[in-house]
Amino acid sequence: MGICHGKPIKPPQNLSDNPIIPNDNEPTWNSQTRKPTNFPFYSPSPLPSAFKNSPANSSATSTPLRLFKRPFPPPSPAKHIRALLARRHGSVKPNEASIPEGSECDGELDKNFGYSKNFTSHYELGEEVGRGHFGYTCSATAKKGSLKGQDVAVKVIPKSKMTTAIAIEDVRREVKILRALTGHKNLVQFYDVYEDDDNVHIVMELCKGGELLDRILSRGGKYSEKDAKAVMVQILSVVAYCHLQGVVHRDLKPENFLFTSKDEHSPLKAIDFGLSDYVKPDERLNDIVGSAYYVAPEFLHRSYGTEADMWSIGVIAYILLCGSRPFWARTESGIFRAVLKADPSFDEAPWPSLSSHAVDFVKGLVNKDYRKRLTAARLL
Repeated sequence: MGICHGKPIKPPQNLSDNPIIPNDNEPTWNSQTRKPTNFPFYSPSPLPSAFKNSPANSSATSTPLRLFKRPFPPPSPAKHIRALLARRHGSVKPNEASIPEGSECDGELDKNFGYSKNFTSHYELGEEVGRGHFGYTCSATAKKGSLKGQDVAVKVIPKSKMTTAIAIEDVRREVKILRALTGHKNLVQFYDVYEDDDNVHIVMELCKGGELLDRILSRGGKYSEKDAKAVMVQILSVVAYCHLQGVVHRDLKPENFLFTSKDEHSPLKAIDFGLSDYVKPDERLNDIVGSAYYVAPEFLHRSYGTEADMWSIGVIAYILLCGSRPFWARTESGIFRAVLKADPSFDEAPWPSLSSHAVDFVKGLVNKDYRKRLTAARLL
């Protein structure tokens, strides 16, 4: 999650040579049961479950289709991604992984960010509405100021989890990115940031319309071509804006887009910039972060840029239009092998009935050669 200006890494010639692909015999991840919430627009991560047989025919170069419905296996990020994140944030035992280069022991870290210290005098914190890897989100009500009486979302990041210098820099960068990007109509608005001895509080807009994922499911698992276009225009708009500012999101998926209200024509907002990073046009990142179903091939080779976001958008578009995932397997390693080697199926319904423009749009985004992949600016 840090700023990684690493040199491009030569992709492995054989799949077995790729250190990012875990072994098939590794156990799959089972998520812990989470406390239910009264805020359905912040849903916990889905849990593994069995699936019906795919209606699509599999082949050596095609991924079997799986109907898109919650819950679905395996949750993301995948196991090896979680392990790397744990090492990065110092949440593993000393004998399990070395401290990342440039980090210090917890006792030597300066966890003072210089943010305002009076969060409790400005906001009344409500119940928890969501939880991530290194923090959780609560609803809150503003007590004073221009937002007085307004409901907001507060991301709470415990300082106890900031056990490396890189973890502290990750928090600084997330706040910096939110401040720099706020103002776009399709991006969750940043209001303020506070800290105390125990936590950092990031105050943002509260979106009450639910996840894009839930909206897809409420429509029977897919969108019409017309409605999918309206969603994609909003996603492309905010992603083009991010890329113009030199920011790559790195975790684009239906769960990270929220509607502002339950209205059918509610604006869509991109959220969760905790994994985002800055990247220059001539630089390649090598951090392994993100969500298994949506990672681009070059991500797995640890050499990527903003093009990786476009791949993720292509996966979202595929799901919107046909209600299934373009790359599917029962294990994390199987998903990654499909991403690297398999081609999405465009032979099964509803693809033959969709316009050639829609099909070409998706194919142009899930092109395994990132140099030929469509860009957000070009598509708008």
